[in-house]
Amino acid sequence: MRTPFESSTMKPVQLDVRRELERPEAKADPYAAYARLRELGPVLHWRTWLQDSLVITRYDDVMSVLRDPRIANDRRNIGDGGKGPLERWWMPSIMKLFLGSMVMKDPPDHRRLRNLVQKAFTPAMVERLNGRVEQITAELLDAAANKPVFDLIADLALPLPLTVISEMLGVPEPERMRFRELLGKVLDPEGMNLAGFVFNYGNMVRLNRFLRRMVQLRREQPGDDLVTALVQAEEGGDRLGEDELISMVFLLLFAGHETTVNLIGNGVLALLQHPDQLELLRGRPELIDSAIEELLRFTNPVGTVSPRFVREDLEIAGVRIARGTTLTLLLASANLDETAFADAGRLDIMREPNRHVAFGFGAHYCLGAPLARVEARVAIPALLRRFPGLRLAVPADKIRWRANMGLRGLESLPLSVASARA
Repeated sequence: MRTPFESSTMKPVQLDVRRELERPEAKADPYAAYARLRELGPVLHWRTWLQDSLVITRYDDVMSVLRDPRIANDRRNIGDGGKGPLERWWMPSIMKLFLGSMVMKDPPDHRRLRNLVQKAFTPAMVERLNGRVEQITAELLDAAANKPVFDLIADLALPLPLTVISEMLGVPEPERMRFRELLGKVLDPEGMNLAGFVFNYGNMVRLNRFLRRMVQLRREQPGDDLVTALVQAEEGGDRLGEDELISMVFLLLFAGHETTVNLIGNGVLALLQHPDQLELLRGRPELIDSAIEELLRFTNPVGTVSPRFVREDLEIAGVRIARGTTLTLLLASANLDETAFADAGRLDIMREPNRHVAFGFGAHYCLGAPLARVEARVAIPALLRRFPGLRLAVPADKIRWRANMGLRGLESLPLSVASARA
């Protein structure tokens, strides 16, 4: 069997990339951590118990892979008889169900699924949520105003997207607390690591049961919600099967929830740590859209994407890579690449142009991107207006980050509002 770079003109440095990026100092200062990876090479060799992977660290190479038709999302389309992580005999079926969504499909399967879900989850539909997002945000900030110190994650960044996605999916009111608990526990630092995302098996099983009950309920009692729309979505006589429905709902949960939590949390922290940019945004609130794009680039709520697979021998940055090789794309590293972004380590809410890849690129561009943008566009300005004296309530070195390479997010962010005007 050939190695991924058997005939390479350049041999990649071997490195435990996950361990490198999950160090506390790397979470606190990702710019330095990713700069080190790029300095080690445009392509790194990452060997884990699950698979060998070549890690792509630089912007131009990441974009090249995302555009290249010789790169597949579905390992089965390589045609060499090899197996991807989800096809191993020991891989739990629940992992295959939840993670084998359209993000790991190629055309025509991916286009079929994307067409169906886009009928139910459109940017226009998300934009209509603006008023409800404003209402939920105001209620959460009212509660926060009663505390001298509140946790941005627990009191705003987490409940806002959870409430929105619960309502969008049509989760019955009595079951929303249970739903929130399950969703909040799917990602677990002690769980199974797949492509940098760490999942808890037991909670995935419980969430699967919950979602199947929801789908059955909406088959019997259709409503004005996303699950009903997915159940009824049809394209040329084609509908989503039961497992496809469950996988799709999980994907929407992940895309419409995790990204927003991290964008709001990381974004507010970045603004507090860059007071010049915070004051610029306070003085010119019309910059919020540009600010959201820069916060996406600079704070990187999502660090990587699902693995890619090489269909035929090719070369990336001087490294000859064999057919069947697994590629890991570091979106966060690409977004901090000095060759693509001038002064990339500086937060600049007026940055233009800003061609970041925080939501991926091309056919697999994140479905949850419009929702994350709407929620952050409402929540961050509302927070800054409500609490002019907002500041960190703990030293910066006491801030706790979640240990998950695929996602960069805070466990908590205590903020002081004692000097704020109500």
